[in-house]
Amino acid sequence: MAAATAALVVAAPAVVASAGPSDTDRRHPRAEWAGSWAAAVTRGNTVGLTNTGLNNQSIRMTVHTSVGGDRLRVRLSNLYGEQAVQVGHATVARPNTATADDRSDIDAGTLRELTFGGATSATMNKGAELLSDPLDFPVREQEDLLVTLHFPVLTGPVTFHGQSKATTFIGATDLTTAADGAGFTIKPNCCWMFLSGIDVERRHSPGAVVVLGDSIGDGNGSTVNANKRWPDLLADRLVDARPEVRTPGVLNLSLAGNRLNHEGTEPGAGGFPGYPELGPNALARLNEDVFPQTGVQTVVTHLGINDIWMSNDPADRIIASLRQVNQQVKARGLRSLAATLTPYEGHGNPGVWTPEKDATRQAVNAWLRGPGASEFDGLLDFDAVLRDPAQPSRLLPAYDSGDHIHPNDAGNQAMADAVPLRLLGL
Repeated sequence: MAAATAALVVAAPAVVASAGPSDTDRRHPRAEWAGSWAAAVTRGNTVGLTNTGLNNQSIRMTVHTSVGGDRLRVRLSNLYGEQAVQVGHATVARPNTATADDRSDIDAGTLRELTFGGATSATMNKGAELLSDPLDFPVREQEDLLVTLHFPVLTGPVTFHGQSKATTFIGATDLTTAADGAGFTIKPNCCWMFLSGIDVERRHSPGAVVVLGDSIGDGNGSTVNANKRWPDLLADRLVDARPEVRTPGVLNLSLAGNRLNHEGTEPGAGGFPGYPELGPNALARLNEDVFPQTGVQTVVTHLGINDIWMSNDPADRIIASLRQVNQQVKARGLRSLAATLTPYEGHGNPGVWTPEKDATRQAVNAWLRGPGASEFDGLLDFDAVLRDPAQPSRLLPAYDSGDHIHPNDAGNQAMADAVPLRLLGL
């Protein structure tokens, strides 16, 4: 598809003022931006809506903040698009809690328009991101926000996150100011499209914790619309444990199916076909998903289990990539934490789990607990938390979502509770 050419829809000023602090900046002294919510994004899949794209349609998406602030800004991404994408209108609002059965309903009194360089519409260039203007919209810790975007012309393949664990609402025409969900006719329990982050303005922010993970961090096995992924629950715990001080944001950059050494489109064991939404290899994600995050201070790497069951990678190759992630994170002056690989016997078709693959997992964990402990700044031993003591190659039944690889809500809570807060600099 030929790339469309378009420019940001902003009126050019006749006179350029001298560069200095704006009136808005003067009203917010000593404030700084911090990441409150973020999602890793990938290319749309090769079939279906994410490949076709949106055409004179609106999409309403729920996000769950980690930390609050006086103002917000929204980040959109066309990183994997094949053409420029026109954003016709964008709004943010709080949900209408009186109609909790319909999660598309907004509290009309909180509805605010997002602008881009002062305009209510803009264009994302191919492969580019789009940052909204700062908006006076006080954001609370641990609250849901609804972001609604209208795309007046065909977008082509979307840039998206395929595992939102939250219901998304799609309908025809501009529904960005619609208070109820009557016009939203497509309601999948998946997907944030073109939406990649929300920053908040805070005073004396301690930054953010970024989780670089796979489907275990992405919440497979957790309850839809409940925010029970372990990074969500860690954010809850940080707020509860340190209510008297500013806590770091928690940004979950996990991607279901992601691997250290392989592309998402590569097939895996047990007939797994591979998909674009699983993303590129983790090392390729660092410069796109991790380092650009607003205020990142700590990176938690929990990857490698998919390289074992899908690709049968040897332990030394997985360890080499974990070491390289660690080196690049530390080279940026960031705190680098690692997490052990959790058990998965009983998951999938024959060949997905084998004793030999479990031996590889154990070898990686032995390195992480031994020599690796001196390279990383800390270790989260999720294997010790989730395994069944009677059968260490299996998840504890109380923590098993039913597929024998992903923890349920209780397992995610146990993971969050096991993170030593001192490793986060608290």
